[in-house]
Amino acid sequence: MKLSLRPILLFIGALFATLLLATACETGPPVQEMSDARQAIAVAREAGAEAHALTELLAAEEYLQSAEQKLNHQAYADARHDALQAKSKAQDARQLSEDKKAEKN
Repeated sequence: MKLSLRPILLFIGALFATLLLATACETGPPVQEMSDARQAIAVAREAGAEAHALTELLAAEEYLQSAEQKLNHQAYADARHDALQAKSKAQDARQLSEDKKAEKN
């Protein structure tokens, strides 16, 4: 009985290619997440977050700045995380601002 290495090598090659593609997708620059964070901060500002939710707005801006620094150092996973946090904080700032303005009316 002769053992063929070809199926094993094909399996290993396919596994390696799959892992390479998976990591390539995850480690790319978080372009969309950065854009989303910037837009969320702009919307929060328009909603009056500087006057009504300054702490949350500043936290969002700090996360965005951190994401930009990490992006410059090609730490894409960390940059993505901080960009998502920036968006979340900006959304919190917008909501809090809108809630406070509604209370006054």
